[in-house]
Amino acid sequence: MRSKTAPSKQLMTVAAKEIRDQEQFVLLDEQKTVRDLVLHQVKKAASADSKSVILVTGGPGSGKSVIALSLMGELAREGRSAIHATGSRSFTQTLRKIAGKGSTRTKGLFKYFNNFMEAERNGLEVLILDEAHRIREKSVQRYTPKALREKARAQVDELLDAARVPVFLLDQNQVVRPGEMGTPDDIRAAAEAKGLDVRQIDLADQFRSGGSLAYIEWVERLLGLRDIETGPQPWEGIDENFAVDVVDSPEELESRLQAYRDTGKSTRMTAGFCWPWSKPRDDGSLVLDVTIGSWQRPWNLDSERSVGGAPPSALWATDPAGFGQVGCVYTAQGFEYDWNGVILGPDLVWRQAVDGGRGAWLVRRAESRDSEVTKKSVTDAQFDRLIRNTYKVLLTRGMVGTLIYSTDEETRGFLRTVVRGRSRGQAARLLVAPPQ
Repeated sequence: MRSKTAPSKQLMTVAAKEIRDQEQFVLLDEQKTVRDLVLHQVKKAASADSKSVILVTGGPGSGKSVIALSLMGELAREGRSAIHATGSRSFTQTLRKIAGKGSTRTKGLFKYFNNFMEAERNGLEVLILDEAHRIREKSVQRYTPKALREKARAQVDELLDAARVPVFLLDQNQVVRPGEMGTPDDIRAAAEAKGLDVRQIDLADQFRSGGSLAYIEWVERLLGLRDIETGPQPWEGIDENFAVDVVDSPEELESRLQAYRDTGKSTRMTAGFCWPWSKPRDDGSLVLDVTIGSWQRPWNLDSERSVGGAPPSALWATDPAGFGQVGCVYTAQGFEYDWNGVILGPDLVWRQAVDGGRGAWLVRRAESRDSEVTKKSVTDAQFDRLIRNTYKVLLTRGMVGTLIYSTDEETRGFLRTVVRGRSRGQAARLLVAPPQ
């Protein structure tokens, strides 16, 4: 009870032991409640031939994936038929590589949301749907056979039907692509339309960002995702176990991350999708697409194979060789690292002369290079929300600290006013003696 709140162990480094051997995570409070509820409902479904839906909501680092893997380990030890599924290629392939290392059977426990189009009704006891905010309207893709395409149902219906106890774990503020339907309202409506009972648990505690609930709330206020009337609040170093700083240039961002990396910490750079994304050259070298002044770096690979020493896209967040490239939301979402460097591109800028002088964020569609969010079917309001959610995801990947750079000078000035005192002293202290 006297110990300090600390971040959880990095998910991917303990997943293998979690699934195949013994439980590595100590679940707390609401996390235990979720696990116990699922296990209870599984036993009830088996004995009473019943079915129920469990909905778990929580912000970044609240332990959703910790719960998912803890459940997978427990259910596997009980001999239950359980599958883990996500809508993220990066997340699923990383789990297959690390949690399933040396075991083809274990790799088979990790699937995608679109793998259940022809699943037997209630064929599984439990289906754990991690990152469920990435559920899409339909499972159909360009490789789906015509016969299957013609009878495709809503993806949420396929997932609800596949198991006696489907468990949805999500954060609705991490919806970053049009067509993603994973909100609590969407899932509840689909379940109730089938006459299914829904149990919902909200996770309040935060573990990823140094155990800093204050930082998560600060980011959401900063981006206008909560407490809109209150507006952005000063950070003022309110959590001594988590550092936030605004840097003056991408060179400074990278050099400071490199310094942390030299001490053995995991570090990554990410950015909004505001630059072109080129395929590697014929000689295997990467194109330096992300250009800010004289500073140039490549995006992470858009490939399932390693090229030029860079890891495949799915492993960018976990392979040490990923440091040399700039990641995007699609490769960063679902992962964490010690030190997080974020580049705010010109698609999101702050203008003080807006909203009667109070200042406000301007989301600029013309500056985005993401064809998924800029297509005509996406309204301006939807685009605005998707961009804010994107930066919410990027800003909440760090466990020890976050360094922020904006390509826009006025935005950098604004960020300095909310990160008062620019906590370099705090960041330096954490470099020498990071939280345990």
